[in-house]
Formats: sequence, structure tokens, C-alpha cells
Amino acid sequence: MRICKKNIRLQDFTIMYFTAIAALMVILVASYQGPTNAVEVSDLKINPSGPLPPLPMPFRMSLDPRGDVQLSWNISYANQEVYIQLTVADIKHGMVFGMSDRGELTNADLVVLWDSGTNSYFGDAWSDSEGHVSLDSQQDYELLDAKHKPDGFHLLFKRPFSTCDPRDYLIEEGTVHVIYGFLEEPLASLEQLNLSRIHTGMQTVLMLRPDTLPPILPPDVRTLDVLSPNVIIPHQETTYWCYIQKLPENMPKNHIVMYESVITPGNEAIVHHMEVFECSADKGDVPEYSGSCDDKMKPNKLDFCRHVLAAWAMGAEAFYYPPDAGLPLGGPSSSRFLRLEVHYHNPLIISGRRDSSGIRLYYTPSLRRYDAGIMELGLVYTPIMAVPPKQNSFYLSGYCTSECTQTALPSGGIYIFASQLHTHLAGQGVRTVLVRAGKELEVVQEDKHFSTHYQTIRVLRKMTNVLPGDVLITKCTYNTEDRSKPTLGGFGIMDEMCVNYVHYYPRTKLELCKSHVDLGYLQKYFNFINRFHGDDHCVCDVDVTEQYSKLQWDAFSGEVLDSLYNTAPISMHCNQSSARLFPGEWDKKPVPVVTSILDKPRYPCEGGAPPTSKPPTPQV
Repeated sequence: MRICKKNIRLQDFTIMYFTAIAALMVILVASYQGPTNAVEVSDLKINPSGPLPPLPMPFRMSLDPRGDVQLSWNISYANQEVYIQLTVADIKHGMVFGMSDRGELTNADLVVLWDSGTNSYFGDAWSDSEGHVSLDSQQDYELLDAKHKPDGFHLLFKRPFSTCDPRDYLIEEGTVHVIYGFLEEPLASLEQLNLSRIHTGMQTVLMLRPDTLPPILPPDVRTLDVLSPNVIIPHQETTYWCYIQKLPENMPKNHIVMYESVITPGNEAIVHHMEVFECSADKGDVPEYSGSCDDKMKPNKLDFCRHVLAAWAMGAEAFYYPPDAGLPLGGPSSSRFLRLEVHYHNPLIISGRRDSSGIRLYYTPSLRRYDAGIMELGLVYTPIMAVPPKQNSFYLSGYCTSECTQTALPSGGIYIFASQLHTHLAGQGVRTVLVRAGKELEVVQEDKHFSTHYQTIRVLRKMTNVLPGDVLITKCTYNTEDRSKPTLGGFGIMDEMCVNYVHYYPRTKLELCKSHVDLGYLQKYFNFINRFHGDDHCVCDVDVTEQYSKLQWDAFSGEVLDSLYNTAPISMHCNQSSARLFPGEWDKKPVPVVTSILDKPRYPCEGGAPPTSKPPTPQV
């Protein structure tokens, strides 16, 4: 009897055990089911919402240092969409691609390809402040194609410039910080992914480019290669290499009509950006040199080679001048010496790699109607202008006043067709606007995500006509949260600049149109702040650099300095190409009064700006 009861209990236990196992299997299977918002790659049927872009894509670059991940893209301004193709030489269990304000892995807009071990999925996602990834409730990336080819795995998708989703990145003109990563293991759920735990990288790129066709080159075009002389790339992460090249003897005046990069095969992921400068003609011969730009033993005359002829950054295509204009090269009034500067970015510390990269100039002896010119806008290189420490966003503005343009520009004005923005390490954004009759008329160039490590000459989608009497204002944004001392204006990399080198035609004698705050009013600021902090000692006989360093910096000091820069009179540098001021009175000029009408909401969507509070986590 006891045995019978024991057998009954054993049967009950066996039934309960297998029931629990079955329930557990149901839960596990459910957890491995595909997310409802994502696209299962195996079920993909190519039926895009619009026509596919022509292949190959016109814009391309390597994302990783080895060149194993290639990014290429195309733009449709008509549909306000960007088409993106990723080619991965060796993909395992998926990858991550995305964009963030400054290349951070946190609070990033992402698209993820992943597999669960049985199926592969594609979906729009985002990362939170700790790098945890979640699928977005609003899917704005449209998968167009995914397949293996002989050169690797190809992933093609598209996305609107603006999605009206506060978790998505707004794609606009200027620098875009692209992030990428690789999945080494399957993911049962995307919520298991944290970007801090996978291999990732970051790259900067100009995503939006002009959609105009390049001009046809003249039949008598010639080329001049300005190349590194078989340099052994240094065994370190960052190198700026300088090389002096001499132009042919008695070279007559020509017009540069185009230039493009020449990259040594295999070094596409290491050569980050390059510039060609013309040396100052009045400095005579420049000694031969090939070495680090930071070498203290380099010839002093290299510092006088600052006139930009060409600039290229990774991902940039060939640069063309307008059909009616060309940049002068050669001739009796120009220097015979050029300086090539190459930035090598070698994060893998590859050794023994040789490089002969540089820039190829296309020029013609058949001079075009107009000489193109380059004009400096913004702030004068001076320690008079400074950024306080511990600032999240501090603004400095440089002015090209109506008096200067009225004095120096021809009656028909000039046409700006390209520009090169420039700050040093603390710079976060640059904007130049055209002001006419006291009102902002148009934005000449703007980059809200500017990086000093990504500087190239950017062709404008529409030329800007600047007339006599117009005002040009260049405003820079700085972040000094990691600095305990003030950052002064100057030439050093830890100093700061705020410059826009605008390329225009017809060329005038005006080469520099910049400003700084009036020194007398700055001295009043020092005296006021020192007295406010209980120091009545006069510091009038101490130079500006020392006065800034001795100042007691707090929130009040920074706010008063900001107010001073925005209201105090300015000193203008309205300089001719000979470095002489145009005739006139240029000191203690009032800051131009401007009505701002160009500011647009970051999310130009129906319903206005995104919510200021953190939106709720979407339920998948």
C-alpha cells in the first residue's frame, strides 16, 4: 500500500516537472522571437518607398584604421533623404552604425544589424546616457538591401534628414560625427547590447554636399603635384608633417581651377587631412624642410607660409572653382615656395608605413575672367579675446563692419562660393551670417558640430553676394569644461581662434576683415572684477595675458565678460593684402546692431521643437 502511494507521488512529481520544463521552453522561445519593430533580414523584399540611388555612391570613405569598413552615401535634396551603404570585409554577428553630437557612444542615434543565433534583424535604435541600446518605437531607417558580395557584406538603407523624432540625429550641413561598432556574439534581445562593451570607432564626415555638377576643365589644364617625399609615417597616433616645395623657376601667372587628393594606396585610413599653403612673397627664399610641423628646430620661415591654396579632409571629393574664376598661382608678385601639411592619424601605431600623399593642383595658363581671392573673417589673433574656464558654451563673435565693406568692396560686391571654418581644440561650432540694413539676410556657412580635427574647404550650395555696406558676423562656440585656466586668443593649439577663410571673386585688396574688443573697455572690466572680489590694486601696467591669469574666475566673472564682448566698442582690422589698414578710423567702433531672423527650430516639424524633458522609454 505504501509502495502504491509512493508511486502515485512519483507520477505527480514527474508530471509537474515536465510541465515546468515545457513552460520554461515556451518562455525561452518567446524571448527569442523577433522584435515587432525590427525588420527580419531574411524576409527582406526590395520594394523601397522611392527609386534607389545610382551606384556606385558618389561619396565614400574608410571608417576604421584598417579600411575594413567602407562608408558610401548619396543625397536626395528633392526627397530630403540620405542613402547610406556600409561594406564590411568580415562581419560576424552584426554591426552598429550611428550619429551623435560629438561622436559619443551615449545618447546616440543608431541603426543596428544583429542576429539572435537563428535570425538576423535590422532596426532603428538609440543609446541612453550609459550606452544601453533600445529599439526605437519610431522606425526611421528603411532597409533597402543586405547581401554578401566578394568584397564583403553590403548593407544599404536610407533615412530622412529630419525625422521629427527627438531621439534621432538631425542631419544638416556641417560636420557629422559617425560612430560604428561590431557584434562578436549573438543577441537574444537588442536590450542586452551596451556600446561600451563592444569594439567601436568614430569618424567625422561632411554628410550633406552640394548637388551641382562640376564644371568642365579647360583643354590646356596642367597639373602640379604637391606630395610628401616618401615619408615614413611616425610610430605615434598623431603627426603633423610639413614639407616645403618650390615652384618652377620664372613660373608665370596661372589660375588654379581644381584640386584633388592623391593618397598612397593602403594609407586611406591614416591620412586624415592635408593643406597646401603659399609662403609670404616678401620673406624671400624658404629653406628646404621635410619633418614634423611641431619640431622646434624647423626653419622659422615656415611660420610665414599661411596663405591657404588648398585644403582636403578625409571623405572630401575634388574641389572645383566656379567657371568664371581661378586662384592665382605663380607670377612676379607671388612666392615660389609652398608648404604641404599632412595630418597622419595612426591610432593602431602602425610602424614602417611609407607615404607619398598630397594634393594635385590643376591649373591653366588661360586666365579666367576673375581672380579668386581668400579673405579672413572673424576675430583677430590676440590674447585680448578669451574664453573663461569651466564653460559649457561660451560665444565669441568677430565682425566685418559695414564701414570696411563700404570702403573695400566694388560696387557690385563679391561672391562667396566656399569657406573654411577654423578654431582650435575648444571650438564646438562656427557660424557666419550676412547682415544687410541691420537684418540677418542669410547664413553663409554654419557647422554646429565643428571639429578642429576635420577642416576642409566647403563649397556653398548657393553663392553669397556681399555688397558694399553689408556686415559679416562670424560667431564661434567654445567648451572649456575641462580647463581650469582661461583660454586666450593666439596661435598655439591650446590657444583659440575664430576664423572663416572665405573664398570669393572678384579678388579685391581686402584680405582681412576682423575685430577684437576695445582694449580700454577690457581694462575697465579687469578693474571692475578685481574690485568686486575685494582687490583694489591697479593692474594697469600688467599685460593682458597676466591680467586674465590672475583674475578670480567664477560665474559672475564669466557673465560680465560675455556682456562686455557683446556690447563694448570694437577695434577693426580692415587690412589690405599688404597688411596695411585701409584709410579710415577703425578704433572704438560700435558693435553692429542686428535683428536676428534666421534662427530655425532644430526640429522643423509640425508640432515644433522636441520636448525639453526626457521622453518616456518606448515599449517594444
